[in-house]
Amino acid sequence: MTDYAAIVRRAKQYEKPMVKLLRELIAIPSESGREGKVIAHIRSELKQLGIFDRIWTDPFGNLLARIGRGARLIAIDAHVDTVGVGDRNEWPHDPYSGKRANGWIFGRGAGDQKGAVPAMIYAAKIIAELGLESPDWTLLLTFTVSEEDCDGLNWQYMVREAGIKPECVVITDSTNCRILRGQRGRMEIGVTTRGRSCHGSMPHKGDNAVYKIARVVSEIERLNGRLGRDPFLGDGTITVSYVSCKTPSMCAVPDQAYIHLDRRLTRGETKAGALREVRQAVARTGVKASVELGRYEQPTHTGLVYPTESYFPTWCEPADAPQVASAVACYRALFKRKPVVGRWTFSTNGVSIAGMFGIPCVGFGPAPERVAHTVQDSVPIAHLVRSAAFYATFPGMHCELQPPPNRATRARSARKAGSRKN
Repeated sequence: MTDYAAIVRRAKQYEKPMVKLLRELIAIPSESGREGKVIAHIRSELKQLGIFDRIWTDPFGNLLARIGRGARLIAIDAHVDTVGVGDRNEWPHDPYSGKRANGWIFGRGAGDQKGAVPAMIYAAKIIAELGLESPDWTLLLTFTVSEEDCDGLNWQYMVREAGIKPECVVITDSTNCRILRGQRGRMEIGVTTRGRSCHGSMPHKGDNAVYKIARVVSEIERLNGRLGRDPFLGDGTITVSYVSCKTPSMCAVPDQAYIHLDRRLTRGETKAGALREVRQAVARTGVKASVELGRYEQPTHTGLVYPTESYFPTWCEPADAPQVASAVACYRALFKRKPVVGRWTFSTNGVSIAGMFGIPCVGFGPAPERVAHTVQDSVPIAHLVRSAAFYATFPGMHCELQPPPNRATRARSARKAGSRKN
């Protein structure tokens, strides 16, 4: 019988090394496309533990670590890239210092979402030390890159190119130590208007593309109130997130203007429907404009370009889905109380894992969503301990409570997760 109290105690014992590691990770800038140094630091930490059957970095730049050789593959995922810091004068502290104060760690990436990394690593150590491994399952830790720029592209690569398809994945993006089971999808849509340039002293001789795009912007604002609704995932939304124009000079009428739209898709909304709504909104203005779904073609930190369209599907697991039920049971066993079960407001790697590939997901991670991408980016130290205990317990709990879905398929996935040594 599993001693859950012993797991919690062991996680508490590792609070100091987890805090130390997190502060080291925060001190390493790792914006999307520049994660090489932080990946190297995490890899060094993994190798020092000496408990993994294999540690490797794939051509995309993701770092993976496997423990166990069982047929049932359970994955725990964290992205290690961050957004930038913006105006450093706005920060109340050095964003790369990993400041510790009042039971929290502050700094860029503390909450979104480097805080999960020490918890994952020390969860594996707890599994090894307390003998929680089982011949039935394999645990795969994935430290993924380029999420902030293109969420889920990392897993698109792992599934399509490496054939890694776990039985389920625990997504550790900020949940405030709640259990989350879905999120809205998203799209990036570009709208371009064209006009005719002329000298700024004679604007009547030209055709100002900015005036045209301004009418489209107003219609997009109105469209936001007419989108899909869902009581659990939240409403669909659309907003203008970037504006630009092309002009021969600051003394000329612009001949081209562009807006970038951030479209969040709730349950029941589709890619085709969202594009149609924008085209209809443009038509209502009487303006001629091109409407295009975006594409992402930026290199990862390894230099690999892995293009994808900027469409990331909605996903939502049933409240009684096996992995959700296992997460609830895990939380109750460890913390002796009923968990809060909800959904994310922002987007995660689940858009590809569950949204594209149908791989069951559940969320549990440190830090509240509200601190993400802000100058208050931070994580409670207590969340590191709680998360480490949860990650150490989940694989065994899930495989004990849930029957294996198609043993042959899962055995192949576990083998593809790597059979070589470090």
